[in-house]
Amino acid sequence: MGTVIHLEKLFSLVPRPISQSLTRRLLVRTPIIDQLDQLPTWLQQQGQPSFRAGQIIKWIFQQRARSFAEMTDLPQALRAALDEHYTLTTVHIEKHDQAADGTEKLLVQLQDGGLVECVLLREGDRRSICVSSQVGCAMGCVFCASGLDGVMRNLTSGEILEQMLCLQKLLPDDERLSHIVMMGMGEPLANLENVVQALAWASRDTGLGISPRRVTISTVGLPPAIEKLARTDSRFHLAISLHAPNDELRNELVPVNQKIGIRKLLQAADDYFTVSGRKLTFEYVLLADINDQPEHAHQLARLLQGRTAILNVIPYNPVQGLPYRTPSSRAIRQFREILQSAKIVVKFRQRKGDKINAACGQLRRQKVQPLQGRSSDQ
Repeated sequence: MGTVIHLEKLFSLVPRPISQSLTRRLLVRTPIIDQLDQLPTWLQQQGQPSFRAGQIIKWIFQQRARSFAEMTDLPQALRAALDEHYTLTTVHIEKHDQAADGTEKLLVQLQDGGLVECVLLREGDRRSICVSSQVGCAMGCVFCASGLDGVMRNLTSGEILEQMLCLQKLLPDDERLSHIVMMGMGEPLANLENVVQALAWASRDTGLGISPRRVTISTVGLPPAIEKLARTDSRFHLAISLHAPNDELRNELVPVNQKIGIRKLLQAADDYFTVSGRKLTFEYVLLADINDQPEHAHQLARLLQGRTAILNVIPYNPVQGLPYRTPSSRAIRQFREILQSAKIVVKFRQRKGDKINAACGQLRRQKVQPLQGRSSDQ
């Protein structure tokens, strides 16, 4: 312990980017968030009763502890042992932006230097969070900032949970998170095992206590993974990012569709509804002069009629460097009227956080691109 304190004092004199890098290499401790199920065994090895695991987990998820020292109902020796063997957090908040509408966005740096984004959205009594599942994205949706640089890796279940805990700490003590949406950077179903494991902890009463009914997994639609999710008996809501009413247009906007096709995707979604009983949601980002025309609305209505589903239409949030635009108010109104006249259950989502680059991947690219530029000049 004496050596650890000495090194931390030494690194406090070093500029932060260098200090963090050296500290990570020399003071590697196991992230406790990845070891929650193993805590009883570790406690037994320390000569501590197993019920201490419940106390530690409560401090992490419900009492929003920022250090082991705050866990005051634990013996001091145990707190010292925890601090020696584990780290309470592995992430660093690189940037924190706030919008006038209450939206807050975090750019989070992971232990290996990777960057992901997560968002807290306030709407009435709801406190929803949008969380990432990968560093980057491999799906290649042409209007999305998340995948412009491809995918680097999957996040661990602990890194997914740590985003949730970072966002939870933005709330006052008398407020709690109410909804989770896996709609940040990355394709959640391409990292299914870690996503499900993280959400399992988030939905436990001993975790964040968020019912699976208030958890949504958003996907461009990978039928084998949808089928696998149905077999997990998780019962989360499924949101399909459709974005086009026909294969020709969807192949252009969502390139992975070329290997799937809308018909196969809808069949997998219908099967998930049959197994889970959860009403499906379809997401449709509205792009000016591309998928916002009356014929697109009519095709979309025919596609979704007869399905127990909700359609979320989202006017595009512009991304710097991409040519896509937000539709006009007239085009949005006309699109809505066609869908409503066809008796489609449709919600037009209000754009939130556009002043703080809340669309997936925008904040990360602002950070990454200058670094890439400096690297190429060396």
